[in-house]
Parts: sequence; structure tokens; C-alpha cells
Amino acid sequence: MKRLPMRKIRDAMRLRASGFSTRKIAASLGVSQSTASEYLKRVERAGLSWPLPDDMTDAELERRLFHPTGGETRVVRSQPDWAAIHRELRRKGVTLSLLWEEHRAVHPDGYGYSRFCELYRRWEGRLTPTMRQHHVAGERMFVDYAGVTLEVIDPATGEARMAQLFIAALGASSHTYAEATWTQGLSDWVGAHCRAFTHFGGVPAQIVSDNLKAGVTKACFYEPAVNRTYADMAAHYNTAVVPARPRKPRDKAKVEVAVQVAQRWIVARLRNRRFFSLSELNAAIRDLLDRLNERVTRHLGTSRRALFEELERPALKPLPQAPYVFAEWRQRAVGLDYHVEVEKHYYSAPHTLLRERVWVRITARTVEIFHRGERVAAHARTSSNRQHTTLRDHMPSSHRRYADWTPEKLRRQAAGIGPGTATLVEVILRERTHPEQGFRSCLGILRLTRTHGRGRLEAACIRALEIGARSYTSVSSILRNNLDRRRPDDAADGPAISHPNIRGAGYFH
Repeated sequence: MKRLPMRKIRDAMRLRASGFSTRKIAASLGVSQSTASEYLKRVERAGLSWPLPDDMTDAELERRLFHPTGGETRVVRSQPDWAAIHRELRRKGVTLSLLWEEHRAVHPDGYGYSRFCELYRRWEGRLTPTMRQHHVAGERMFVDYAGVTLEVIDPATGEARMAQLFIAALGASSHTYAEATWTQGLSDWVGAHCRAFTHFGGVPAQIVSDNLKAGVTKACFYEPAVNRTYADMAAHYNTAVVPARPRKPRDKAKVEVAVQVAQRWIVARLRNRRFFSLSELNAAIRDLLDRLNERVTRHLGTSRRALFEELERPALKPLPQAPYVFAEWRQRAVGLDYHVEVEKHYYSAPHTLLRERVWVRITARTVEIFHRGERVAAHARTSSNRQHTTLRDHMPSSHRRYADWTPEKLRRQAAGIGPGTATLVEVILRERTHPEQGFRSCLGILRLTRTHGRGRLEAACIRALEIGARSYTSVSSILRNNLDRRRPDDAADGPAISHPNIRGAGYFH
């Protein structure tokens, strides 16, 4: 508490000698009753009485009241271990009141509760802002990328490539994890989280992240939008992503300090070393990280690793049985051909979802399509070749009847009818830009055997080839007009028509 001037303490002694009560003395001095009582008790313990000797100066009075020496007037109280109390407060359910009761049980002459709290707050005020925050063990993990980069040299070309430094720090113990990644992209961001969980051997209840574009698609003070893949990873590990508020660095002060410490303990110590692969760089980071976590801090008198083993590890959630498999989520619209485009390849969805918005989950081997939270299609992932992957069940009935037909099957059936039919089918398929465009013409021609028989169809196909016809309509017309039963007339010598207006070849010589 703030010390009163010696003048007011002299007035308090004078008023008490005049018979005033503590309440009236407090009112006269303009202080609280408890403060007045405390000073009067100090006067009594110092063995002083009013009037004071004329030669007693204010300095001597202050020394007698606040710096007692020896004798029965000095009260020596057991000093609590404030660092240990600060650590215990990070356990779930532990309060300052409980710790005071435990202290008094061991030291009956210890401080009263109010003085105990006052001294702790005074000790806590000397800590850094991030250490003063109240972090419950196992509750939060703070994550961010450092603002500096690390250089990796390509041994083949000598070209320098810059790697990013990912930092994760647990709230209660400040136990730190760091690794280098090539980018700050989504796959590196999520992968670094998974490796951090493995390093810690457990999962915290919350992840407090910066508003990095890879993790937060919309930075908002009240309702930030978390990337679907990032949220999917958090759900797999049974934790929650809580982005820091925009322009509120104290929300993630823990990782801000961890980034600063990592820059001094890792980046600065590696500044003169050369690395030729990302794995080599991460091996050097791990060595320095172990030294950082084993270092005893000046304020708490213990190391990050010791705090982690004592407080944090027992409070973390267990890791899931299987590690997270990275899957990117993208929103797509189902096209008019009931396919969605992913990496320049087209995957089918049920035809009833034409023009609907769907979510596509993409892994290294699979492509899954979800509509309103339900999976409606699953495909093996294919290279980017602008081709289509189509499931038969997704096709409308009008398309499904042609799904079983292939160019090879059409050729085999045409060859069973005759060489003329086989040749005509081959010509139709070859002249189309895509063979599928000739399927309907070929199917129509082959099905003419149902009404006209194989022999007539073969003859009609031969006649169509002779006159240059290449369609189902032409073959059907030949059969309908019985033109398959006679051969086309040979061309006669000279003009086919005799007429005065036709000059003939001799006119031009």
C-alpha cells in the first residue's frame, strides 16, 4: 500500500492519545479504517507513544515503524515461493485463495489473504506481458510464422531459396516448436500443425492462430471464417481454431514472444551457416530448439521443458490413432454435363445436381464430392489431361444406353455383318473429331438389321460407300427405296445429256 506522510502518522498518534476511535481517526486523516488501524498497530509494535521525543525526526520515525531491528518488535514472515505459486495457478481449478490456504497451513504466521494477494500481484507485475496472462495447462497452442526467412542453397544450381519459419508455443509452459517450410501455403501450414502435435505428444483444446490467408479465409473481429481444410484438420484432432482478433497482437502475445525468442536463439545462431536441403536446416533447428526448451528462465527459475512435463503434458488431449491425411476443400458448381472440374480433369456427379454448388475434397489419391454435408461421389484422382471420369450411375437414362458401347465393340459387330458394313463404320468413326460423335450413326446403321436383315444392310453399306454417303440417313434411304438391289449405272462416254446448249469437249479445241 502507499505509505502515508510522517505528518499524518504523527496526527494519528496524537488523536489516539486524545481518546479518538480508529474510525474517527481514519475520517480525520482521509484514509480507510483498515489503513489507520495498520499504522496504529505499527506504532504499538515499535513501542512508541505520544508525545514523541522532540529530537525524533521523520526519518527516525520511519525507520522505527517500517524497518524494525531485532527484539520482539520485529515480525519475520515466511516468504512464499511466488514462482511456484505462479506455476500452480496454471493448473485447472487452482485459485489464489486455495494456494493461500495451503501456505497458511504450513506457515501459520504467514501473510493474511489480502497481503498475500497484494504481494503476488506486485511480483507478477515484474514479469513480461505474455507471462502475466493466465494460461491454463493444455488449453491453448499459439501458432504463427516468423517474419524472417532462412536461406537454403540448391546444390545442383547454386540458387538460393528462402524457407519460412513456423513457430508453435503452448500457453502454460511456453514449450516451443519450430520448423522450416518452403511456403506459408495451406499444405505447409496444416502439415506443420500436425508435426507440432506429434512433437508435443498431445493436442491442446484450442489453436490460436494469426489471420494468415492459408488458415483464415475472412478476417473479421466478430466472426472470422476459417478455411475448410484447416477446420477439417482441427476436427480430426478434436480441437478448435480460434483466430486472433485483427489488430489485437495481445491475443497472441505468447507466440509473438516465442517468435522473438526463436529469432534470437535459432535464426541468429544459424546466420553464418549454409544449408543445402530443407531436412538439413530442420535438423539444425531441432538441435537449437532442444537447447531453448532446456534453458532455465530467470523469472520462473525453471525450464520450458520442465514446466511442460509437470503441467502441460498431462493436460493435453491424446493424439488420434491415425495421423491427419491432408485434403484440400474446394467449392465447385456441377456443369451441364454433370461433371465438376478439378485440376483440369472432369469428375462426374449425379445428374440430378446440375448447376448445384458442391464441396470437393481432394487428396493425393482421391476426389470426393459432397452436397449438403453428404458424400455423393468418390473417384480415384487422375492426372490433368482434360479427360472425363464418369460413373455409370451418375448418367441420365438417355445417356446410359450408350455407355456400354465403345469403338472396338462397334467395329466387331459391324465386321460380323460384312466387310462393307465394317468399312462404313470405320470411315464414320475416323472422320469424326471424337469417335463418340459417330456412336449414334453407327448404332442406327447396325440396328437396321432388325428390319432389313444382314444381307440387305451389307449391300446398302457397299452402295453408300460407292456414292460417298456417310450417315445413317443415307443408308436408311437406300434400303427404303430398294436401291441396295441394283448397282449404280456406269458413267457413259460423252455427256450424259444431249442438248443444243451443251457444247461438248470438241468445242474447246
